[in-house]
Amino acid sequence: MVKLLVVLLFTSFILRSDDLLYEKIESFISADSYEKNLSFIEIIFKDEAFFYRNERLDVVKIIQTLKENGLLKFSFSQPRHLKLAFRTNGSSLFFVKLMSDTLRSIGYYRYLTEYSKSNNSEFIWQIGLDSEYITDPSVLRRELLKRGCDIVDIERKDDLTWSYTIDMNEAHLGAVNILANDEFVLKRALTPHWLNVSTVERLKLTSLGSNNWYPYITFFDAKLHLLRVYKRDSKTWQIKIKMPDDTQYVKVSDLYNLKNIKDGLKVEALGQK
Repeated sequence: MVKLLVVLLFTSFILRSDDLLYEKIESFISADSYEKNLSFIEIIFKDEAFFYRNERLDVVKIIQTLKENGLLKFSFSQPRHLKLAFRTNGSSLFFVKLMSDTLRSIGYYRYLTEYSKSNNSEFIWQIGLDSEYITDPSVLRRELLKRGCDIVDIERKDDLTWSYTIDMNEAHLGAVNILANDEFVLKRALTPHWLNVSTVERLKLTSLGSNNWYPYITFFDAKLHLLRVYKRDSKTWQIKIKMPDDTQYVKVSDLYNLKNIKDGLKVEALGQK
Protein backbone atom coordinates (compact mmCIF):
# COMPACT_ATOMS: atom_id res chain seq x y z
CA MET A 1 0.00 0.00 0.00
CA VAL A 2 2.82 2.38 0.90
CA LYS A 3 4.64 1.51 -2.32
CA LEU A 4 1.48 2.19 -4.32
CA LEU A 5 1.08 5.59 -2.67
CA VAL A 6 4.70 6.48 -3.46
CA VAL A 7 4.20 5.48 -7.10
CA LEU A 8 1.06 7.61 -7.37
CA LEU A 9 2.76 10.61 -5.84
CA PHE A 10 5.78 10.19 -8.13
CA THR A 11 3.51 9.87 -11.19
CA SER A 12 1.64 13.00 -10.17
CA PHE A 13 4.94 14.85 -9.81
CA ILE A 14 5.99 13.83 -13.32
CA LEU A 15 2.67 14.94 -14.80
CA ARG A 16 2.82 18.23 -12.90
CA SER A 17 6.51 18.96 -13.44
CA ASP A 18 5.80 22.37 -14.92
CA ASP A 19 4.09 24.40 -12.21
CA LEU A 20 4.20 27.54 -14.37
CA LEU A 21 2.09 25.88 -17.05
CA TYR A 22 -0.48 24.61 -14.58
CA GLU A 23 -0.68 27.91 -12.75
CA LYS A 24 -1.51 29.55 -16.08
CA ILE A 25 -4.13 26.95 -16.89
CA GLU A 26 -5.76 27.48 -13.49
CA SER A 27 -5.86 31.24 -14.08
CA PHE A 28 -8.04 30.78 -17.19
CA ILE A 29 -10.76 28.60 -15.64
CA SER A 30 -12.56 28.59 -12.30
CA ALA A 31 -10.88 26.96 -9.30
CA ASP A 32 -13.81 24.55 -9.06
CA SER A 33 -13.47 23.50 -12.70
CA TYR A 34 -9.72 23.15 -12.35
CA GLU A 35 -9.94 20.81 -9.36
CA LYS A 36 -12.81 18.82 -10.84
CA ASN A 37 -11.04 18.28 -14.16
CA LEU A 38 -7.42 18.07 -12.99
CA SER A 39 -6.89 14.49 -14.20
CA PHE A 40 -8.24 15.39 -17.63
CA ILE A 41 -6.12 18.56 -17.72
CA GLU A 42 -2.98 16.55 -16.97
CA ILE A 43 -3.77 14.31 -19.94
CA ILE A 44 -4.41 17.03 -22.53
CA PHE A 45 -1.40 19.06 -21.36
CA LYS A 46 0.93 16.08 -21.00
CA ASP A 47 3.17 17.28 -23.85
CA GLU A 48 4.36 20.36 -21.95
CA ALA A 49 6.95 21.37 -24.57
CA PHE A 50 4.12 21.88 -27.09
CA PHE A 51 2.81 24.77 -24.98
CA TYR A 52 6.03 26.76 -25.15
CA ARG A 53 7.12 29.18 -27.86
CA ASN A 54 10.53 30.83 -27.89
CA GLU A 55 11.13 29.57 -24.33
CA ARG A 56 7.95 31.28 -23.14
CA LEU A 57 4.52 29.85 -22.35
CA ASP A 58 2.34 29.98 -25.46
CA VAL A 59 -0.79 31.32 -23.82
CA VAL A 60 -2.72 31.28 -27.09
CA LYS A 61 -2.20 27.51 -27.46
CA ILE A 62 -3.16 26.99 -23.82
CA ILE A 63 -6.45 28.86 -24.22
CA GLN A 64 -7.21 27.17 -27.54
CA THR A 65 -6.65 23.73 -25.98
CA LEU A 66 -8.93 24.56 -23.06
CA LYS A 67 -11.59 25.77 -25.48
CA GLU A 68 -11.36 22.72 -27.77
CA ASN A 69 -11.74 20.39 -24.79
CA GLY A 70 -14.77 22.16 -23.36
CA LEU A 71 -13.01 23.67 -20.35
CA LEU A 72 -13.31 27.31 -21.41
CA LYS A 73 -16.47 28.80 -22.92
CA PHE A 74 -16.14 31.59 -25.48
CA SER A 75 -19.82 32.51 -25.69
CA PHE A 76 -22.57 33.94 -23.51
CA SER A 77 -26.33 33.45 -23.67
CA GLN A 78 -26.72 37.19 -24.29
CA PRO A 79 -24.43 40.17 -25.02
CA ARG A 80 -22.17 41.11 -22.11
CA HIS A 81 -19.87 44.08 -21.58
CA LEU A 82 -16.29 42.96 -22.22
CA LYS A 83 -13.21 44.84 -21.09
CA LEU A 84 -10.05 44.25 -23.12
CA ALA A 85 -6.75 45.78 -22.03
CA PHE A 86 -3.74 45.83 -24.35
CA ARG A 87 -0.27 46.63 -23.04
CA THR A 88 3.04 47.13 -24.79
CA ASN A 89 6.36 48.95 -24.48
CA GLY A 90 6.13 50.68 -27.86
CA SER A 91 4.87 54.03 -29.13
CA SER A 92 1.36 54.76 -27.84
CA LEU A 93 0.16 56.51 -31.03
CA PHE A 94 1.49 53.76 -33.24
CA PHE A 95 0.08 51.05 -30.99
CA VAL A 96 -3.45 52.46 -30.87
CA LYS A 97 -3.51 52.78 -34.67
CA LEU A 98 -2.16 49.26 -35.10
CA MET A 99 -4.59 47.74 -32.59
CA SER A 100 -7.52 49.67 -34.06
CA ASP A 101 -6.76 48.23 -37.50
CA THR A 102 -6.38 44.76 -35.98
CA LEU A 103 -9.68 44.99 -34.10
CA ARG A 104 -11.50 46.09 -37.26
CA SER A 105 -10.03 43.13 -39.12
CA ILE A 106 -11.66 40.73 -36.62
CA GLY A 107 -15.01 42.53 -36.72
CA TYR A 108 -14.73 44.90 -33.74
CA TYR A 109 -16.03 48.28 -34.91
CA ARG A 110 -18.02 49.52 -31.94
CA TYR A 111 -15.98 49.95 -28.82
CA LEU A 112 -15.05 52.76 -26.47
CA THR A 113 -11.72 53.64 -24.90
CA GLU A 114 -12.27 53.25 -21.15
CA TYR A 115 -8.74 53.76 -19.88
CA SER A 116 -5.23 54.54 -21.06
CA LYS A 117 -1.96 55.01 -19.23
CA SER A 118 1.56 55.64 -20.41
CA ASN A 119 4.89 55.70 -18.60
CA ASN A 120 8.52 55.05 -19.44
CA SER A 121 8.14 51.26 -19.36
CA GLU A 122 4.76 50.52 -20.93
CA PHE A 123 1.54 51.79 -22.46
CA ILE A 124 -1.89 50.38 -21.54
CA TRP A 125 -5.01 50.87 -23.64
CA GLN A 126 -8.32 49.43 -22.39
CA ILE A 127 -11.49 49.28 -24.43
CA GLY A 128 -15.04 48.21 -23.64
CA LEU A 129 -17.55 46.58 -25.97
CA ASP A 130 -20.75 44.58 -25.86
CA SER A 131 -20.47 41.09 -27.31
CA GLU A 132 -21.84 37.57 -27.04
CA TYR A 133 -18.34 36.15 -27.46
CA ILE A 134 -14.96 36.32 -25.75
CA THR A 135 -12.21 37.44 -28.10
CA ASP A 136 -10.57 34.41 -29.72
CA PRO A 137 -6.80 34.78 -29.07
CA SER A 138 -5.96 32.58 -32.08
CA VAL A 139 -7.80 34.93 -34.43
CA LEU A 140 -6.30 37.99 -32.76
CA ARG A 141 -2.77 36.53 -33.00
CA ARG A 142 -3.22 35.74 -36.69
CA GLU A 143 -4.08 39.36 -37.47
CA LEU A 144 -1.33 40.74 -35.23
CA LEU A 145 1.29 38.57 -36.93
CA LYS A 146 0.36 40.22 -40.24
CA ARG A 147 1.51 43.47 -38.65
CA GLY A 148 4.74 42.10 -37.16
CA CYS A 149 3.33 41.73 -33.62
CA ASP A 150 2.54 38.81 -31.33
CA ILE A 151 0.72 38.02 -28.10
CA VAL A 152 3.25 37.18 -25.37
CA ASP A 153 0.90 36.96 -22.40
CA ILE A 154 -2.79 36.92 -21.54
CA GLU A 155 -4.35 37.45 -18.13
CA ARG A 156 -7.95 36.69 -17.22
CA LYS A 157 -9.16 39.00 -14.49
CA ASP A 158 -12.67 37.52 -14.60
CA ASP A 159 -15.07 36.19 -17.27
CA LEU A 160 -15.46 39.64 -18.80
CA THR A 161 -12.04 41.25 -18.28
CA TRP A 162 -8.95 40.15 -20.21
CA SER A 163 -5.50 41.69 -20.55
CA TYR A 164 -3.14 41.10 -23.49
CA THR A 165 0.58 41.87 -23.55
CA ILE A 166 1.71 42.59 -27.11
CA ASP A 167 5.25 42.42 -28.50
CA MET A 168 5.55 45.10 -31.17
CA ASN A 169 9.34 45.21 -31.65
CA GLU A 170 8.86 44.33 -35.33
CA ALA A 171 5.56 46.15 -35.75
CA HIS A 172 4.48 47.80 -38.97
CA LEU A 173 1.19 49.19 -40.19
CA GLY A 174 -0.76 47.40 -42.88
CA ALA A 175 0.14 50.22 -45.27
CA VAL A 176 0.86 49.96 -48.98
CA ASN A 177 4.63 50.00 -49.37
CA ILE A 178 5.74 52.43 -52.11
CA LEU A 179 9.10 52.67 -53.84
CA ALA A 180 10.40 55.33 -56.22
CA ASN A 181 8.74 55.22 -59.68
CA ASP A 182 5.91 52.96 -58.53
CA GLU A 183 2.52 53.52 -60.18
CA PHE A 184 -0.75 51.98 -59.04
CA VAL A 185 -4.41 52.75 -58.30
CA LEU A 186 -5.94 53.08 -54.85
CA LYS A 187 -9.35 51.47 -55.25
CA ARG A 188 -12.55 52.37 -53.45
CA ALA A 189 -12.31 51.70 -49.70
CA LEU A 190 -14.37 52.20 -46.54
CA THR A 191 -11.42 53.69 -44.64
CA PRO A 192 -8.62 56.12 -45.62
CA HIS A 193 -5.66 54.74 -47.55
CA TRP A 194 -2.35 54.40 -45.71
CA LEU A 195 0.92 54.47 -47.66
CA ASN A 196 4.45 53.70 -46.50
CA VAL A 197 6.55 56.32 -48.28
CA SER A 198 9.81 56.19 -46.31
CA THR A 199 11.98 56.14 -49.48
CA VAL A 200 9.86 58.43 -51.68
CA GLU A 201 10.53 62.14 -52.22
CA ARG A 202 7.25 63.26 -53.85
CA LEU A 203 3.79 61.91 -54.69
CA LYS A 204 1.60 62.61 -57.68
CA LEU A 205 -2.08 61.82 -57.03
CA THR A 206 -4.68 61.83 -59.80
CA SER A 207 -8.43 61.60 -59.28
CA LEU A 208 -10.09 59.07 -61.59
CA GLY A 209 -13.50 58.64 -63.24
CA SER A 210 -16.37 60.71 -61.89
CA ASN A 211 -14.78 61.49 -58.53
CA ASN A 212 -15.34 64.74 -56.70
CA TRP A 213 -12.14 64.74 -54.68
CA TYR A 214 -11.40 67.27 -51.97
CA PRO A 215 -7.91 66.19 -50.87
CA TYR A 216 -7.18 65.53 -47.22
CA ILE A 217 -3.65 64.16 -46.85
CA THR A 218 -1.82 63.64 -43.57
CA PHE A 219 1.90 62.97 -43.09
CA PHE A 220 3.34 61.04 -40.12
CA ASP A 221 6.76 59.92 -38.91
CA ALA A 222 7.59 56.31 -38.01
CA LYS A 223 5.91 56.62 -34.60
CA LEU A 224 2.85 58.33 -36.09
CA HIS A 225 3.66 61.79 -34.84
CA LEU A 226 1.85 64.27 -37.04
CA LEU A 227 4.17 66.18 -39.40
CA ARG A 228 1.82 67.99 -41.74
CA VAL A 229 -1.76 68.15 -43.01
CA TYR A 230 -2.57 69.08 -46.61
CA LYS A 231 -6.21 69.80 -47.44
CA ARG A 232 -8.03 71.61 -50.20
CA ASP A 233 -11.64 72.78 -50.04
CA SER A 234 -12.14 72.62 -53.78
CA LYS A 235 -12.69 69.81 -56.24
CA THR A 236 -9.27 68.57 -57.36
CA TRP A 237 -8.15 66.50 -60.33
CA GLN A 238 -4.44 66.20 -59.66
CA ILE A 239 -1.80 67.25 -57.12
CA LYS A 240 1.93 66.85 -56.67
CA ILE A 241 3.19 67.02 -53.13
CA LYS A 242 6.61 66.79 -51.48
CA MET A 243 7.17 64.64 -48.42
CA PRO A 244 8.11 66.51 -45.23
CA ASP A 245 11.38 65.39 -43.66
CA ASP A 246 11.10 62.12 -41.67
CA THR A 247 7.84 61.11 -43.33
CA GLN A 248 7.17 57.38 -42.99
CA TYR A 249 3.42 57.16 -43.55
CA VAL A 250 0.87 59.12 -45.56
CA LYS A 251 -2.88 58.89 -45.03
CA VAL A 252 -4.89 59.73 -48.14
CA SER A 253 -8.55 60.63 -47.73
CA ASP A 254 -11.25 63.12 -48.67
CA LEU A 255 -12.09 66.23 -46.69
CA TYR A 256 -15.79 65.31 -46.56
CA ASN A 257 -16.60 61.75 -47.60
CA LEU A 258 -14.69 58.77 -48.98
CA LYS A 259 -17.50 58.29 -51.50
CA ASN A 260 -16.01 61.30 -53.29
CA ILE A 261 -13.13 59.04 -54.42
CA LYS A 262 -15.20 55.94 -55.18
CA ASP A 263 -13.58 55.59 -58.63
CA GLY A 264 -10.11 55.47 -57.13
CA LEU A 265 -6.91 57.52 -57.15
CA LYS A 266 -3.84 56.96 -59.28
CA VAL A 267 -0.61 57.16 -57.28
CA GLU A 268 2.80 57.89 -58.80
CA ALA A 269 5.95 57.93 -56.67
CA LEU A 270 8.43 60.55 -57.91
CA GLY A 271 12.04 60.61 -56.84
CA GLN A 272 13.90 58.74 -54.13
CA LYS A 273 15.13 60.08 -50.81
